[in-house]
Amino acid sequence: MNLPSRYLENCIHELSKLPGIGSKSASRIAFFLLKTPKANVDALIGAITQLKDNIRYCEECGGISDEAVCSVCSDVERDKTTLCVVEEPEDMLSIEKSGAFDGLYHVLGGVIAPLDGVGPEELSINKLVERCKSGIKEVIIATNPTIEGDATALYIASLLKPMNIKVMRIAHGLPVGGDLEFVDAPTLAKSITGRREM
Repeated sequence: MNLPSRYLENCIHELSKLPGIGSKSASRIAFFLLKTPKANVDALIGAITQLKDNIRYCEECGGISDEAVCSVCSDVERDKTTLCVVEEPEDMLSIEKSGAFDGLYHVLGGVIAPLDGVGPEELSINKLVERCKSGIKEVIIATNPTIEGDATALYIASLLKPMNIKVMRIAHGLPVGGDLEFVDAPTLAKSITGRREM
């Protein structure tokens, strides 16, 4: 791409590094920023800088936080006996948005993926086991429904079940409002095998 401005070209190049942003989207964003008042661009730059400078990981759960301990872990109203295990901090935020869970979280920092050189020791599984020794009665494993996510869930369950902790796996299957004819076979199979009594 040969653009009339090296600054514009550089901006498009940097924006295209963002996930889900191709060169066309990056170009649209760059032109939008060019037309936007400088104060708005400065506010965006400030927000990104503050994000990088001030966000840390919670010492308790591993989620993102402004403080040493996040607002979820420090909330006295939360159920301190139930723990939801997720792969990444963004998974925790997704579950929080649903409003369906009022316990605590534990962020693994990924999944077991031997082909990528990620074993249990690279994740915060040992910390999870230690946390479960302090009054946790139920653990809900909410890893993604992938081969690695399922393997990680089974590995965690094998560590926690001997501790007399109720270990649950989130349900996988059909989305609410979905039509059976449009659902792929693996998802439909998960829905059938993951059925529960009514």
